Amino acid sequence: MPKPRKALVSLDATPYYHCVSRCVRRAFLCGIDPLTGRSYEHRRGWIEERLLALSRSFAIAISAYAVMHNHTHVVLYVDTERATNWSQRQVVEQWHGLFNGTQLSQRFLKDDPLCTAEWAQLQVVIETWRERLQSVSWFMRCLNETIARQANAEDGCTGRFWEGRFKCQALLDESALAACMAYVDLNPVRAGMAGTPESSDYTSIQRRIRFAQDLDCSDKTNSANNKATQPKELQPFVGYPRKPMPNGLPFRLNDYLELVDWTGRSIRDDKRGAIPYDLPPLLDQLQIDPKAWLIMTSSFEGRFKSLVGRVDHISAACEELGQRWVHGIRSCRQLLIT
Repeated sequence: MPKPRKALVSLDATPYYHCVSRCVRRAFLCGIDPLTGRSYEHRRGWIEERLLALSRSFAIAISAYAVMHNHTHVVLYVDTERATNWSQRQVVEQWHGLFNGTQLSQRFLKDDPLCTAEWAQLQVVIETWRERLQSVSWFMRCLNETIARQANAEDGCTGRFWEGRFKCQALLDESALAACMAYVDLNPVRAGMAGTPESSDYTSIQRRIRFAQDLDCSDKTNSANNKATQPKELQPFVGYPRKPMPNGLPFRLNDYLELVDWTGRSIRDDKRGAIPYDLPPLLDQLQIDPKAWLIMTSSFEGRFKSLVGRVDHISAACEELGQRWVHGIRSCRQLLIT
């Protein structure tokens, strides 16, 4: 029996989650249907546009994403501090960016007077919306439901477009986060849809690389890892952990791009299992064996289940979630050595 989301998502354990949604019909989500010859490539643009728009309304940042032919990958960061710091007016404005709200919330934004009972009722609703705006489930609902409606309208049919539930994996530490992001960013390369990360359409890695390439040479040299030099639609790289630690991915952008490039070349190597001698510095920083890294970034979904991280982090998360054990812990023990 599938576990409820509350048994998989604990923001006290980690703010990072890998979500996968798969198309349920024979017809392609995107790409070209080989039976009819009809192209659905434009739907990849729908998903990317909707995904990036949702990050502006939710207190959830996008760390990585890849839109494939019949499924999508996204790595999300839940920014609870941002949601907590929103004023009541900001919560209503963010929610109205997604839905119409209620008559009370619309009157509130117009500064119409509310009686005591109305104001008490609205406050309860606002706090409910605040929770939803930092919910992975609501984020994926707003993404998938919109795309399903558009696709069904285009196909002139009704019924399910996606599988019943999206798959969700909690990423408990930096090693799991880096491996999952690289796995997502390199999906098109592994699938043979692209030869290099920079040519992988509708992916976060392509967006990051193109943004970096558009910078002047002086900016690349002096501030390549600065938030201002990275696409604002994606969670920024802010460098390795330190105090005080800015809000963002705990790696250097250049190191991550180098690691993804190295991993992509290793995956495409004609001699299976061949590992170049010049290892990227981030791999050394994460203290992950190169062979284990290539295994993880080639089969992340198959190797790991709901919780991903070093064994001590999984034990702590299980205690937080009230679980005694978790599927996939053997792979974590073998590949993510403490």
